[in-house]
Amino acid sequence: MTMNGEVLLGPERRRRFTDEEKLRILEETTRPGMSVSLVARRHQIHASVLFRWRARFLDKPQAAEPVLLPVQVASEPTPPPSPARPVRPGRRGGIIEIELGSGQRLRVGHDVDADALRRVLGVLEGR
Repeated sequence: MTMNGEVLLGPERRRRFTDEEKLRILEETTRPGMSVSLVARRHQIHASVLFRWRARFLDKPQAAEPVLLPVQVASEPTPPPSPARPVRPGRRGGIIEIELGSGQRLRVGHDVDADALRRVLGVLEGR
């Protein structure tokens, strides 16, 4: 099997491609039936080289011109919304109803702080 190619003589061991040549070779990879591997073999370069070129020229978005947007300064900052209390996994929402000996009823959410509830119950029961 013979391989067509170029012989590199002297200290230069790498072939140098211009940006135009790189883009032309990359364009070949987009043709129907072509792949990076096929194009790389055809040009006798490693496929990883084509992937580097692709990252440099094609995959990165081109920098756009800066855009100035209108800004309005409010007289007073608005407070950020308070974060919602997270619901623990496996627990359902709901109301707990407690009927006291005096006939009073107390309703609390399922996620009420146990220590706070004890204090409230102590006050209501007159302790």
